[in-house]
Amino acid sequence: MIDPAHLPAVVTGLAFVLAFVFGAVAQRVNFCTMGAVSDVVNMGDWGRMRMWVLAIAVAIAGTGIMQSMGVIDTAKTIYTGERIPWLSHIVGGFLFGFGMTLGSGCGSKTLIRTGAGNLKSLVVLVFLAISAYMTLKGAFAPWRVNDLDTFRLDVHAAASDLPTLAMALGLPQAVRLWLPLIVAAALAVWIFRDPEFRTSRGYIVGGIVIGAVIVGGWYVSGHLGFLAEDPQTLEAKFVATDSGRMESFSFVAPSAYLLELLLLWTDQSRLLTFGIAGVLGMLVGSGAMALAMRTFRWESFASPEDVANHMVGGVLMGFGGVTALGCTIGQGISGVSTLAVGSILALASIIAGAVAAMKYQVWRVERTSAGARAYA
Repeated sequence: MIDPAHLPAVVTGLAFVLAFVFGAVAQRVNFCTMGAVSDVVNMGDWGRMRMWVLAIAVAIAGTGIMQSMGVIDTAKTIYTGERIPWLSHIVGGFLFGFGMTLGSGCGSKTLIRTGAGNLKSLVVLVFLAISAYMTLKGAFAPWRVNDLDTFRLDVHAAASDLPTLAMALGLPQAVRLWLPLIVAAALAVWIFRDPEFRTSRGYIVGGIVIGAVIVGGWYVSGHLGFLAEDPQTLEAKFVATDSGRMESFSFVAPSAYLLELLLLWTDQSRLLTFGIAGVLGMLVGSGAMALAMRTFRWESFASPEDVANHMVGGVLMGFGGVTALGCTIGQGISGVSTLAVGSILALASIIAGAVAAMKYQVWRVERTSAGARAYA
């Protein structure tokens, strides 16, 4: 047993280590969910998409196994509950997907590029963090709480995730284990049916490691960091989490909490959390790998329009990521690993937003080119 007084340091320390691995591996294999969608839409290349889906499959299988063994309880996450804020998932997910395309990467890729010296991503990260904080507690919060979150589907916790829904329909308790494994196996069949992907060692290792990091996050937060009886309150508690629930990795709201911690450093009530440690670990891990590979370099903007696009992208990601309860990692892997209905809806909306933004960018380029030809 870990001394409860030392537990916050253990949880945040392990979160940093896991995120360090995530950042280093993602930097090495060029893991990027926005890039994965772009490769499919613009080039018909499914390599990075299969790597992303492999990470999802590993996370689903690992999470399902731990859930069935009683190691963790996915009902105690922000992704599962009695009400599904479906409009928030759709609007927030779409805006996040659109914003990550304008900002040249999702929340995780923004951290990875920032750690590797990309000043454009640093600007995106700052605007993302400010916008996310405004959506959590500031000027954007009333829009989220009063206008979007009010549209909820009341499921009484009977359909918040696929295994629970299956049991509510009369299937046996064993569905809690075999349904995640079936879903993961089906995804694996699709992933490895491509001969080219089967020879892509980097993509395979990247997908497996990143999926395992998400599983590790659930174990650290939901098992090691769980106190059945907090010595101070005598109530159950998940230690060092921003939500007060079990968490795995997500990078939008934690970026806002990191900003809050830096701004209110002398406020003793502001503490290092699992999410904040994850953001810091991603930055350090990607930077360390970039230095080791000699790919660390300073990169800036190409034009004022490029600056504007990245600023707007950061704002949209901050608002969308908080509203949708996560990003391509927070909802796309961590949330989907619980097979939560809301997470699946948010992920689909993120992809739709990214595709829409890519179509917009193509239209924008074509319109600019046509105007230049007409002027000439």
